[in-house]
Amino acid sequence: MNTPATTSQAIPEGYRVDAKGRLIPEESIKPIDQARDELAIELVTKAKELNRQLAQFKAEAFGDIESFVQLSAEEYGVHVGGKKGNVSLLSFDGRYKIQRQIADNITFDERLEAAKALIDDCLKDWTDGARSEVKVIVQDAFRTDKQGNLRTGAVLALRRHQFDDPRWLKAMDAIADAVQVTGSKSYVRIYERIGETERYQPISLNIAEV
Repeated sequence: MNTPATTSQAIPEGYRVDAKGRLIPEESIKPIDQARDELAIELVTKAKELNRQLAQFKAEAFGDIESFVQLSAEEYGVHVGGKKGNVSLLSFDGRYKIQRQIADNITFDERLEAAKALIDDCLKDWTDGARSEVKVIVQDAFRTDKQGNLRTGAVLALRRHQFDDPRWLKAMDAIADAVQVTGSKSYVRIYERIGETERYQPISLNIAEV
């Protein structure tokens, strides 16, 4: 009998615990409700095992890739420290590609507000038509998503625009100083070449994409 351990106390034989934590005699539970319960527990048990296997695969993949990077570096008599940096590995025939990607989580501190104020001052004073498009770019860069978060890539992209206005230059320095790295996320992505083309398609480990 598939009975979930939903409480710290042992469940008496012939009973099940309902969603409110009450002991319900199995004889009073409809067969369809019992079947639903058993199916849910069976699928959850399988899902937990798959989750464990994926976690183990991820740990092994990162470990194996890091070991290989070090092995390759040793051929040149150097030691590569840390796990930072993106790495691509190709099979000998080029059919398979493994990518290790490490992306920083970036936020901005209060100095971004100073940068925004300086940029706004620039936009108010600039009358040059050639710079009118910059206003649209700036407005888009500081537009937040539904959660109220800024798109860090769009804000950082403002630094690619070169203007000799001291306020703009100071604003770009403020943006650079406002960057705070709060952590990082690591990914392993696996690809297979599509036929004889130069394109690769991902081997998905996401259940929604299988």
